Amino acid sequence: MIFYLILIIGIAWLVQSIFGFLQIRHFNKNYAEMRALGRVAIGKKTGMFRAGTVVMFCIDKKNKIIKAAKMQGVTVFSRVRELKGFEGKYLLKIAEEDFNGLDKLTKLAIADALRSYDIISQGGELRVKKGWIDYLIPNKK
Repeated sequence: MIFYLILIIGIAWLVQSIFGFLQIRHFNKNYAEMRALGRVAIGKKTGMFRAGTVVMFCIDKKNKIIKAAKMQGVTVFSRVRELKGFEGKYLLKIAEEDFNGLDKLTKLAIADALRSYDIISQGGELRVKKGWIDYLIPNKK
């Protein structure tokens, strides 16, 4: 009985790992396509028990948005989809009315993309936020 339980948990972990790999591969393919068009600003907002969101803005040399996409969901079945309403606008001039019709996590992910782009364009470095595992297992430096 215990053996079957361990076997089922192992198979579930393996299947989840495979789907996670496929999701990352899909994201990387979309990122590479956008990167071929120009620079890409990425923002993310993770949700503890809600859907996490990643947004990508492909921009030209004048910071005009060529293409916008987002990936949102709680499972490994989330895929990158087009984010409509941002093409042709300037990244640093996105106004509050451009956020109409978007959910809270998408708005926060867009704000993160703008903040990240601003830091990087000024020659700064992004700080890595601590995850829950970092609080459980502190670094011994």
